[in-house]
Amino acid sequence: MSNSFSVITTDKKSKARVAELHTDHGTIQTPIFMPVGTQGTVKAVNQQFLKTDVQAPIILGNTYHLYLRPGTEILEKAGGLHKFMNWDAALLTDSGGFQVFSLAELRKLRHDGVEFRSHIDGSKHFFTPEKVISIERSIGSDIMMPLDECTPFPCEYLYAKKSQELTTRWALKNKEAFEKTQPLYGHTQKLFGIVQGSVFPDLREKSARELMEIGFDGFSIGGLAVGEPAEKMYEITNLVTDILPLDQPRYLMGVGRPENLLESVERGVDMFDCVMPTRNARNTYLFTWNGVLSMRNAVHKDDFRPVDEHCDCYCCANFTRAYLRHLFVAQEILALELASIHNLHFYNRLMKAVREHISAGDFVDWKNSVIHKLSKKKQDKE
Repeated sequence: MSNSFSVITTDKKSKARVAELHTDHGTIQTPIFMPVGTQGTVKAVNQQFLKTDVQAPIILGNTYHLYLRPGTEILEKAGGLHKFMNWDAALLTDSGGFQVFSLAELRKLRHDGVEFRSHIDGSKHFFTPEKVISIERSIGSDIMMPLDECTPFPCEYLYAKKSQELTTRWALKNKEAFEKTQPLYGHTQKLFGIVQGSVFPDLREKSARELMEIGFDGFSIGGLAVGEPAEKMYEITNLVTDILPLDQPRYLMGVGRPENLLESVERGVDMFDCVMPTRNARNTYLFTWNGVLSMRNAVHKDDFRPVDEHCDCYCCANFTRAYLRHLFVAQEILALELASIHNLHFYNRLMKAVREHISAGDFVDWKNSVIHKLSKKKQDKE
């Protein structure tokens, strides 16, 4: 597979590293957090703010949702998702496996794929590994994910074993389909493998080694952050990154909280995504270096400071806590945009600080000094 990942610096006290992931739509410095744009949009944030304020070098789209709406025919007519949504930076698409997993009552798992009913209109569809690759060719993402099964937590060992074996068989079919097809829009596409196996170390090791044998441009760790204790997530992440190649990117899917990111970077993860910063923003919760603020709290009613006095995002540079609280209480749509911009900007600053401290050689000490404050909910004025 292509050699487009370069490790720049490795931390001496942990597995944390700074690297560059090269795509035809730009070079991505890692560790990186990727905003989630499920349906071709990061909720409540327009593309201009993503570029100028959040400074996101890559965002996610979702294969399942984009397949249902607007559909591959429209995307191909538009020239792919980049052009359709006017986004000239990198795009990653997940395979829709997690969405199918979440539709347990609407799906039927088979050896050759998964049959499911649309959550929109109940229409019946069938995803095979080959079809998912075809859809992602139509989308035109820079990084594609293969079809996998995401196991629930908790699950029995035998179920996780069968699921892991199914994911490996599908991964091979995904890889074969990837090699038999070509990009549609003139830019290179990469294919990552997804390590599964629930919380069982032997299954995770088996999955990682089998995927490495198949060969991918990078590797994802899936099936975590689905209800298991955080320490179990860190344990499995640490195990898998010990096995995966040093010269390829590692992506922990669907994670997460600021402290999850820092702990996972320490364990060798390069890439993250999660709906948390935007979802929490829409529910009034804003991240700061001193903890999480709820903008509905009455304490902010006459507080004319910015959300974070050390933040230079559009929200903090122009508006006060009092104004933002007013917008939420009045149910004004602008509240959702300003809060989402702030949280995404915060996550981007957090990852930038991570890279700086890895490069400076004091990442672990810095992480230990800040991690306890990041997700603490603050109820009162400082």
